[in-house]
Amino acid sequence: MADIFQEVDEEVRRERLHKLWQRYGAYVVGAAVLVVAAIAAWRGYEWYVGRQAAAAGARFEAAVALSEQDKADEAENAFAKIAAEAPAGYRVLARFRAAAELVKTKPADAAQAYDALAADASLGTTLQDLAAVHAAMLRLDTMSFADLQKRLAPVADEGRPFRHTARELLALSAWHDHDVAAARKYIDMINNDPESPPLMRARIEMLSALIAADSAS
Repeated sequence: MADIFQEVDEEVRRERLHKLWQRYGAYVVGAAVLVVAAIAAWRGYEWYVGRQAAAAGARFEAAVALSEQDKADEAENAFAKIAAEAPAGYRVLARFRAAAELVKTKPADAAQAYDALAADASLGTTLQDLAAVHAAMLRLDTMSFADLQKRLAPVADEGRPFRHTARELLALSAWHDHDVAAARKYIDMINNDPESPPLMRARIEMLSALIAADSAS
């Protein structure tokens, strides 16, 4: 008797499953097809991105080779093209390298290129600060301390990644402009920062000696 009831239960379950499949089977199949299509599309996208990155990497290496061969104009053009067409990561690298190539022949244009990078919020603080420091280096002998300070003061703040270089540049600029108080301010910031590089401390010690000698004369 128990076997009969078990067979009836199984038959009822099969009938219910059959009805459910008739009602929802098309949706199940459709969902499975969508999942497979989505996976295939994602794999295709990954392949495309990988191919684009590989091509951009090869072009970047070729541009670096031109730079190493002292073909500054050709390297600049190659980096500029990569910056305009390559995937995001290579675009940023190429923009920095294009600016570096300009330093060799057109330092004023290079400073402007670094200015553009420093103003690009999409790069993030670290890369913006790096670009600002490069631009300041190129203008150290031509820009007034007041103007340089406007550009570099935020970069010199506590916790910023390139604060050490920014402080040294500001100290030098202040000394060039005979602003002893400002020079000493940035010298103190370097000396009081335990993370200031040893070589920089040595250079700043020499600057302090020069300032002392100027004050005594």
